[in-house]
Amino acid sequence: MTDSKNPETIVLHAGWRKDETTNSVAVPIHQTTSYQFDSPDHAANLFALKDFGNIYTRIMNPTTDVLEKRIAALEGGVAGLAMSSGQSSAMVAITNICHAGDNFVSSTDLYGGTWNLFQNTLSTLGIEVRFVDPADPEAFRKATDDRTRCYFAETLPNPKLQVFPIREVADIGRELGVPLIVDNTAAPIICRPIDHGAAVVVHSTTKFIGGHGTSIGGMIVDSGNFDWEASADRFPMLNQPDPSYHGAVWTEAVKPLGPIAYIIKARVTMLRDMGTAMSPFNSFLFLQGLETLPLRMERHCANAAKVAEFLNNHDKVDRVIYPGLMDGEFRRRADAYLSGGYGSLMGFELKGGEEAGRRFIQALELLYHVANIGDARSLAIHPATTTHQQLSAEDQLASGVTPGYVRLSIGIEHIDDILADIGQALDKA
Repeated sequence: MTDSKNPETIVLHAGWRKDETTNSVAVPIHQTTSYQFDSPDHAANLFALKDFGNIYTRIMNPTTDVLEKRIAALEGGVAGLAMSSGQSSAMVAITNICHAGDNFVSSTDLYGGTWNLFQNTLSTLGIEVRFVDPADPEAFRKATDDRTRCYFAETLPNPKLQVFPIREVADIGRELGVPLIVDNTAAPIICRPIDHGAAVVVHSTTKFIGGHGTSIGGMIVDSGNFDWEASADRFPMLNQPDPSYHGAVWTEAVKPLGPIAYIIKARVTMLRDMGTAMSPFNSFLFLQGLETLPLRMERHCANAAKVAEFLNNHDKVDRVIYPGLMDGEFRRRADAYLSGGYGSLMGFELKGGEEAGRRFIQALELLYHVANIGDARSLAIHPATTTHQQLSAEDQLASGVTPGYVRLSIGIEHIDDILADIGQALDKA
């Protein structure tokens, strides 16, 4: 049943059946740095990429390999690549095809850390980000030129929560030969961006996939559906000789293995050189979290819908930001791209503004005040003074953060207890 298309089965069975030596069913933790080579020729062939196998855990690991296969299957891609964090996933996904002098077009609706990475850090490497408002998909076309290497967006942007127009922008990109990279961290299970035209998907596995707030990690998934050769001039890093491997041309070198030029290059050049490797122990923990992801997402979504309704009817709440309460084009996108629920995230503005928001956070007893989302526990934070603090006031507003905005990540506790805690905190706000 490993060829199942059902996520409940994929998360338990894809990429692994048993250990061939011991017959163990659980994926072992291969807590090793290195692997014995069979002979000098075997070692030489591995390093030359004539054979594929384990060389060093900075590049690959048997435990991590199962996680990569499982998440790739879950997203409908051909291959995955684990990273040390969600941030490194976004960085490597872009720098795998962008170098100094290139640019990429990004949605303004981003997590604050990603905005900083794009605006400040990548600019020091000579890579320009061009931010556009995804309310108009054509804005991506208008910002594209001959040096544009990709588009980037979040499925369910944190904290704006207006679902990205995946198909519309992906179609524009394919017309121009530009791949769309989608961060699907906030919407695993309920959205598969590759089904809607995305070329690459990234995750912070730290969040819903891990699900228990124990481990930092990330993942890049290659759809295998983007023709990198058709726009060869746009992707010299994939279509011109790479001095890292004696002039290998990646689109040619990997053809016998399938349409995996993008992800293979990311593994053997970017991961090798930057060292953003996932710990094997974290890979094991993410495999454990993945097994219950479909069940948890079902409860996350059900609880969040009830919390959104409660807040929407509360006299101290000015407005609620939640996909299921939006209307017009943003509701259409939510219904078009999300299936089985609207996610666990929501934001709201208290009528008392920033000070009321602070009092609400201070009064919480059950909900944790932490800088995370996607935990089994319910979480709350004030983005303007935390996750988006480094952004200017103008950039905060562009990303959806106002001074009084409070973000919630609703967990899987009993709904009565969640509502009781939010209710008593609102009474004190």
